[in-house]
Amino acid sequence: MDRRSLIKHAGIAGVLAAGVAPAVHAQTAVRWRMASSFPKSLDTIFGSGETFSKTLKALSGGKFECSVHAAGELMPPFGVVDAIQNSTVEMAQTAPYYFTGKNSIFAFGCAVPFGLTARQMDAWMEHGNGRKLMDAFYAEYNIKSRSAGNTGTQMGGWYRKEINTVEDLKGLKMRMGGGLFGEAMQKLGVVSQNMPAGEVYQALEKGTLDACEFVGPYDDEKLGFNKVAPYYYYPGWWEGGAELEFFINAKAYAALTPEFQAMVDAATAVAARDMTAKYDAFNPIALKKLVGAKTQLKAFSKELMDAGFKASMEVFAEHEAKSPEFKKIHQDMRAFQRDQILWGRFSEFRYDSYMTSVKL
Repeated sequence: MDRRSLIKHAGIAGVLAAGVAPAVHAQTAVRWRMASSFPKSLDTIFGSGETFSKTLKALSGGKFECSVHAAGELMPPFGVVDAIQNSTVEMAQTAPYYFTGKNSIFAFGCAVPFGLTARQMDAWMEHGNGRKLMDAFYAEYNIKSRSAGNTGTQMGGWYRKEINTVEDLKGLKMRMGGGLFGEAMQKLGVVSQNMPAGEVYQALEKGTLDACEFVGPYDDEKLGFNKVAPYYYYPGWWEGGAELEFFINAKAYAALTPEFQAMVDAATAVAARDMTAKYDAFNPIALKKLVGAKTQLKAFSKELMDAGFKASMEVFAEHEAKSPEFKKIHQDMRAFQRDQILWGRFSEFRYDSYMTSVKL
């Protein structure tokens, strides 16, 4: 009788009584390090790394541990891909679109303008072609990917002045997370700047930035953006559902036993679900607090949304013309999105539309 059959028929007590321990107890202890692109103050995003670490340790009975290091502890926030590629660390936690300077395809691992929502992204990655396509691309960087959680649809950012028309965007110096959104906004006259979240407040305060976008109410309140930019716009059409990712060193993962690989996969799933649930639970509370502190909520006009859509489609067309791989992934995502939008007409959208019209 093999080990799995023995455990199934005798149970753990019987196995121990027979003097046969599960494989994990016979494994050599493994110690990994994870470098995050985020500060510890963001208990949602950075917290998913900590949840992963705690879950992994519990699943392995302490045989497999992964220490989690905030942005700047081991390397700069945007140095994590190089660190994975060079095997400096075994894992990273980041937003893939930070690295479109290396290749624009990185954006599809996180968010693209007018892209997928959180649930759509999860479905495309895990049951569409998303994970397969992205990991084929990431292989060039010695990376395997797993979801670290999704922010859901983000806010449109903080502005020191009102944005009523497309003309109001011209010359605006704005911090953006990265990716294709910056290229689309540049077409609308925005001066795009990519910088770590921890540096944004001071730049807004000094006036070297006119606007910024990060995530949503819960994180934005912690970072204090409402104190230096009073206008809070929505929705973030460039991030319908931003996926944060665990990047895993492919060689380190391959060197693990099948049991330890399964534990890594399970721990990432627990962490991803927890992070998304936190955002859904905490964002409404934070938004009420921000409004109570005199934050001025503003919706982007249809004119501006239409201009953003047109600029974004131009950006996608330009990249498709240069890269067959980009075109393949983009077209696959859009085909999946079309089906999701069709289904949503009969499910979530119709239900949500009605629920917003009634008093609970």
